Amino acid sequence: MLRTAKQRKELCAECPVARVANVLGDSCTLLILRDLLESPRRFSDLETSLSGISTRTLTNKLKLLEREHLVQRSESRTSTYAQYVLTTNGRGLRKIIEAMRKYGKKYL
Repeated sequence: MLRTAKQRKELCAECPVARVANVLGDSCTLLILRDLLESPRRFSDLETSLSGISTRTLTNKLKLLEREHLVQRSESRTSTYAQYVLTTNGRGLRKIIEAMRKYGKKYL
């Protein structure tokens, strides 16, 4: 297990799998992506879907996904709310998340 930011940075610089795991390596992030693969969602929709996640955690995860260019916050032109949508890079995770879903159904 990587205990320090320096260790994580060094490993991520060398290994693409480590870079992906560093961004997607927790269940909250994966579940956010799962939901956004279905359709764009408002913050409150994600909070409801991911019952038990704190507002702060959801905010931090969405900001991380935005920084990594996987999710974009989109302001609605017709109403007062924003929604989150997957970018092209984010949609590129569809096969990975589908494979995880199939694996979970079959083996776990």
